[in-house]
Amino acid sequence: MGKGDKKTARGKIWRGSYGKSRPHHIKTKSAVAGGFARKKRVSGKSG
Repeated sequence: MGKGDKKTARGKIWRGSYGKSRPHHIKTKSAVAGGFARKKRVSGKSG
């Protein structure tokens, strides 16, 4: 478990690769909520 280990974040940094233990794109609350959440449309009269 260290620099040579492919499955740890330290090993990923040492190798210069990305994966599950060292994700390249970090998800944020604002990005997830703003990009994927949509308002439900209600058919019929408003008000």
